[in-house]
Amino acid sequence: MTNSIEITKAKTSKIQDVDFENLSFGKVFTDHMFTCDFKNGEWQKPEITPYAPLTLDPSARVFHYGQAVFEGMKAYKDDAGKVWLFRPEDNLARINKSAERLAMPAFPHDLFMDGLKKLINLDQDWVKPGFGNSLYIRPFVIATEPEIAASPSSEYKFLIICSPAQSYYSGDVRVLVAEQFSRSANGGVGFAKAAGNYAAQFYPTSLANKEGFQQIIWTDANTHEFLEEAGTMNVFFRINDTLYTAPTSERILDGITRKSIIQIAQDAGITVEIRPIKVSEIVEASKNGSLKEIFGSGTAAVVSPISAFSHKGELFEIPKQDDKYSDKFKKLLNGIQYNTLEDPYGWRQSI
Repeated sequence: MTNSIEITKAKTSKIQDVDFENLSFGKVFTDHMFTCDFKNGEWQKPEITPYAPLTLDPSARVFHYGQAVFEGMKAYKDDAGKVWLFRPEDNLARINKSAERLAMPAFPHDLFMDGLKKLINLDQDWVKPGFGNSLYIRPFVIATEPEIAASPSSEYKFLIICSPAQSYYSGDVRVLVAEQFSRSANGGVGFAKAAGNYAAQFYPTSLANKEGFQQIIWTDANTHEFLEEAGTMNVFFRINDTLYTAPTSERILDGITRKSIIQIAQDAGITVEIRPIKVSEIVEASKNGSLKEIFGSGTAAVVSPISAFSHKGELFEIPKQDDKYSDKFKKLLNGIQYNTLEDPYGWRQSI
């Protein structure tokens, strides 16, 4: 199948109408998209076609039972004009893990990699060089069978769409520690990139926004005593010179940027503790001055520093540091991604 991707090129490009200096995240899309349907128990002939709306039956199961999973990844262009991917196999492994949890079929490795690279090659002019610039890549799968019976679909559509991007967040972020709402619970789908996980966050996040906070640090659903994720990112805490982050579980996403930061930190001789972290620990560390940094990690933002957090109505400001771990990690990750530094891990792949 990997050699039989049918490609239909767009007759004209939209690229000349795009202001690449003033991009809103996720609103502008490239000229082409990759699609592949699952029918009769197998994936059908894949296609790359001009980016266009989909036609779905109103009874398509995705609309009624939320069978939808997705990934977030990026392509980067170096100063020589070569385009690179960052750990793409990890994204495929994770979307297939997410799909399994929602009773959806896995997508073949070779077909994914071939389709992804052909798509980016076709739209590589949309990948702009320079730190902060990238092509955000969104693979996703939706249930398309036209039937509203409450059972798994027998038909699906796998798609990849791409959007040129600049830095996702600007400046430091203020967060509210969750005391009532939960992102996920034991036995649920918190570890999966399921569409419904993100929909459920919008309401509590909007309440936090009204209080002047950009994001929420989610806590465990049982007791709200343990810190888990920050908004749509994994979260790290630096107490003195030790880095702490929660372990992945059925509640917490196995973040690719998170794994990369842990590896980089350990190789730099930084002590990393991966364990459950109590809110009370971070509050106490803030009060006694040992809390040096909190930052989120994820594909869109890479590393997002947190300048303050609120818990039980009390605001805790995090003092500015001259020697921030978050700055070092972002610099090293960007260096690998944009091909300005050596990649000792084999994370970078050319297309």
